[in-house]
Amino acid sequence: MWSTFIAHDEDGRTVGPAGVGGAGAGGAAGGGAQGAGGLSGLMTGRSTFGGNKRRRGAAPAGHAMSEAQEGKIKLAFFVAIVGVVLTVLGVGTEFWVELAPPKSFYNNQTCVAAHYGLWKGCTKTLWVADIDPERESCGPAELPGESNCTYFKFFTTGENAVMFQKTTQKSLNVAAAMLALFSLVLMVMGAICITMALSKDILFFLKPASFCFILSGILVLLSLMVFHQSVLAFLASDHTVPLHHELSWSVSCVGCAGAVLIVGGILFVLLALPYSPWQRCLPRRDGSS
Repeated sequence: MWSTFIAHDEDGRTVGPAGVGGAGAGGAAGGGAQGAGGLSGLMTGRSTFGGNKRRRGAAPAGHAMSEAQEGKIKLAFFVAIVGVVLTVLGVGTEFWVELAPPKSFYNNQTCVAAHYGLWKGCTKTLWVADIDPERESCGPAELPGESNCTYFKFFTTGENAVMFQKTTQKSLNVAAAMLALFSLVLMVMGAICITMALSKDILFFLKPASFCFILSGILVLLSLMVFHQSVLAFLASDHTVPLHHELSWSVSCVGCAGAVLIVGGILFVLLALPYSPWQRCLPRRDGSS
């Protein structure tokens, strides 16, 4: 029974329980000391069966990041955050496109301009005296005047909006809005991955973060393209009122945001590589050569 309960101490010698060692050696002090040393080694966990030792709590090799890597990740994360802020600013405002009829279409004192985005549209009555004399159409919408804004009914009752006797295309407007929302969700997921990578010191989370940011940038640009197609379809729905249209500053924010998000995602891809691409492309040369 006791012969099967053996262990190895730190010097590789086979030891047994203190009682058995004492009985086998006739109460010798050497056997008791050896047995006590074996039991203390088993209790403290310093020796394991088979002689193999394991370290708990250590990070796997190749996954921990250095301070330089952490700084680069924070810099790339700042670039991505800039893209997120620009996207939120562009998506939340209604200055995607401005519509303006000729100044003399209604009367000689006032004219009506309009601008809308993904969620709501606004009409604004402007004074002709405030408009640049060289400008043929009414506007721009930033001029002071009486404004009236309403949310689109695309997402509630499914009704199209009518402005200047022209009808919006519900399917295209809804598609542009949904693409923008999906891009925002991917931005949040990418930010969560980067936060986990910095808090846990694991480079693996950079890969899904780069995928989220690159895909969100592509969706933002697709949303911009779909919205432009919806504007063209809106203008072609009726030709009774001649309109001059131009894309406004919200579109500029969204376009810049898409480019910045894609650049941020590419930076995360480069940081997630196991080697430095600069050293591969531009290897160092010795001064003697």
